[in-house]
Amino acid sequence: MIYLQLFLSFFKIGLFGFGGGLAILSLIQMEVEQYGWMSQQEFVDIVAVSQVTPGPIGINCATYVGYTAAGFWGSVLATTAIILPSLIIMLSICKAYFWLNKRFQGNPYFEQTLRMLRFTVIGLIASAALLLMKPTTFIDPVSWIIFAVVAIMTILPEISKPLIQKTSPPFRKGLGVGLSLASHPILLILLSGLAGYLIYR
Repeated sequence: MIYLQLFLSFFKIGLFGFGGGLAILSLIQMEVEQYGWMSQQEFVDIVAVSQVTPGPIGINCATYVGYTAAGFWGSVLATTAIILPSLIIMLSICKAYFWLNKRFQGNPYFEQTLRMLRFTVIGLIASAALLLMKPTTFIDPVSWIIFAVVAIMTILPEISKPLIQKTSPPFRKGLGVGLSLASHPILLILLSGLAGYLIYR
């Protein structure tokens, strides 16, 4: 029974989880809470581990949840179920796209649909962030400071582009490269982990 639940849950998440890993965290959390596969704290820990391990966060979460719920075969089933809809849909779309290439190219309805989906993805990512903002995650002011610093560093290269463009060419290039390196996700994850270790050990 649990194998069927895992397959159906993660197949549904893979089918309707537009926007990739972060956008589908809220969907995964709803399924986890519905079936009681793990506690809120365990889910938050799994999200953290999924961020620092190689591969898409959604697939990593599915693997960990499946393993927690039903062992090795649970992880295999959950991982397969979450990627299966995307695999089927993308193979079908690719085949249709190459067959109807001229009709799809520059189609205003198709472009408008993709434009509207972007807003959906933003909402889903915001929902995932809000769901993870729990007392078990933000335990004191220091954790909020770490969160704020990482958030600012993530968006800093994008919001500073107009200012960088006004600087001289050599300085502009160096500043752009420096900001890109400083806001690199891997560096931010490693620095956040180090800060957490030093502060909370």
